[in-house]
Amino acid sequence: MIIKVCGLREPENIQAVEALGADWTGLIFYPRSPRYVPAGQGLPSARSRRIGVFVNAQAEEIQGRARDFQLGGIQLHGDETPDFCLNLKRVLREDGDGRQSLLIKAFQIRSLEDIRRTEDYQAVCDYLLFDTPTPGYGGSGEAFDWSLLQHYRGRLPFLLSGGIGPDSLEALATFKHSRWAGIDLNSRFEDVPGHKNITLLRTFIQAFKTIDYEPYQPTVSE
Repeated sequence: MIIKVCGLREPENIQAVEALGADWTGLIFYPRSPRYVPAGQGLPSARSRRIGVFVNAQAEEIQGRARDFQLGGIQLHGDETPDFCLNLKRVLREDGDGRQSLLIKAFQIRSLEDIRRTEDYQAVCDYLLFDTPTPGYGGSGEAFDWSLLQHYRGRLPFLLSGGIGPDSLEALATFKHSRWAGIDLNSRFEDVPGHKNITLLRTFIQAFKTIDYEPYQPTVSE
């Protein structure tokens, strides 16, 4: 089960989170976010797969950040079309060693219609991320109605996001879906935006890893 900690910004905090065993760490390159990572900021060598989070950015900007920050994947959190996703994967694959071409498309889940929208992305992305609707494109600290995901029948695995916090372990222990591949942690583990509380994260991650869930396993055909 993938554990992704998103919205990191400070070098020492990133190192501390990676030392806890986070599989993926998210760096937000959306200028309006309070967790924005500016161009040129120095970061320590990666001990996890670092995911760059973008909102309606141009492909050239994403390509440049992927190169400069040695990203291991891209998360698109805006209104990006399937054609944009397909072209971006091609560009990133040609530009680097292929690692950064891992592509995650985020969807804000309000209704069944939002679930249906994922159908057009099944052939052009690697993962989906299901989040809570918010004008700020994430980081709301609020959960959406997870029961809507029982209607998701796509082949792509997904990360569960939106309002997961220290008190979410019981809900996670009872959540079941054959395509559930991981969780995304952010604002409810922060002291201030962009700075994660290491004590809270350590306790939560240790407890989450003891849950008796059935992690997503790709089939041979995938």
